[in-house]
Amino acid sequence: MANFTSVTRGWTTPSLDGDIYAEPLVFGGSVFVATENNSVYSLDATTGSVLWRTNLGPPVDGSQLPCGDINPTGITGTPVIDPSTGTLYVVSYSVFHHTLSALKTSTGAVVFQRPAVPSGFMEINQQERAALSLANGMVYIPYGGLAGDCAQYYGWVVGIPANGTGAMVTYKVPTTREGGIWTPSGAAVDPAGRVYIATGNAASDATFDYGNSVIRLSATLSVEGYFAPTNWARLSDGDVDVGSVGPAFVGPNVIFQIGKEGVGYLLNSDKLGGVGGQTFEASVCAGGFGGTAYASSLIFVPCRDGLVALQVANGVFTTAWRTSSFFAGPPVVTGGIVWTLDRDSGALLGYSTSTGHQAYSFPVGSVVHFVGPAAGDGRVFVTAGDKVVSFLLG
Repeated sequence: MANFTSVTRGWTTPSLDGDIYAEPLVFGGSVFVATENNSVYSLDATTGSVLWRTNLGPPVDGSQLPCGDINPTGITGTPVIDPSTGTLYVVSYSVFHHTLSALKTSTGAVVFQRPAVPSGFMEINQQERAALSLANGMVYIPYGGLAGDCAQYYGWVVGIPANGTGAMVTYKVPTTREGGIWTPSGAAVDPAGRVYIATGNAASDATFDYGNSVIRLSATLSVEGYFAPTNWARLSDGDVDVGSVGPAFVGPNVIFQIGKEGVGYLLNSDKLGGVGGQTFEASVCAGGFGGTAYASSLIFVPCRDGLVALQVANGVFTTAWRTSSFFAGPPVVTGGIVWTLDRDSGALLGYSTSTGHQAYSFPVGSVVHFVGPAAGDGRVFVTAGDKVVSFLLG
């Protein structure tokens, strides 16, 4: 949207039926939010009133899981909407089963449901935290483990036809354990339909097993290439995931990746280069989490010690500006302002994209890990625990 000159606080919903870890989605004059009680809500973007609510079954009692920090556990990963059909796809977790549901955005009616995991998948040990992706006529669903890295789990990607019929395709990280694909922003997809994922720590520190990597997969989820930093083994030993942030395109054939170590990498998407295959690297911050935003050659990186803007030019990046220290959530850019949530104070903060000047600050209340704002219809929408708060851009 065009630059705005004022921001006013709008509506706030009453408490919904569970905490909201997924990012809101804005489409067709509505805001769609998913809760840990396995409910999807459609809210009127102007008034906040509930247009419909669809519940997809009782959530899982977190005390019944081997570890984890979300209780109860229902819908955690951000859904995806197909605007051409008005269909919302979402993965719920109920009775220890992960299910893909397709809902009509207009009414919340269920179009189809089907199991979202392959045979032999250890559902009690796995979590669907990453955002879903829609491409190649498929819904791509990443999986990682529970907070605490307990039990036997693996990184997986499952692809299910968006029309609900036909065979699923799968990719499993080739390690004896871990290699989770958990970053909240999910996979990136290029114009050719190739899927890019980032993994966390894997079991081996002797033989490379695709942990701490960026992996390029075909539309049918066959490996086509990968990147890993040269210190992948040390990162695995120290629980310093490369995959704490999702890969992001920051130009034609250029991917930016950062993880818990705080080192940023530029990668050639056509030739990821294997171990040590980055085209450029530099230290950025004390560790990145969630997902980045990109606008006008600037990458906005959410870090445990603030928000950092990186200028990309001539195959390298340099720091354009950085904020004071706070635990920044995944950002969104609209109208010359980059918005992020301060995870510790529970404030929505807005910064000038060009200068880094803090232009806005609004308290919103307690926020969950790695939650990000959404923008659309001339508004910014924020989730705070089990509520949604709107801000009007004037």
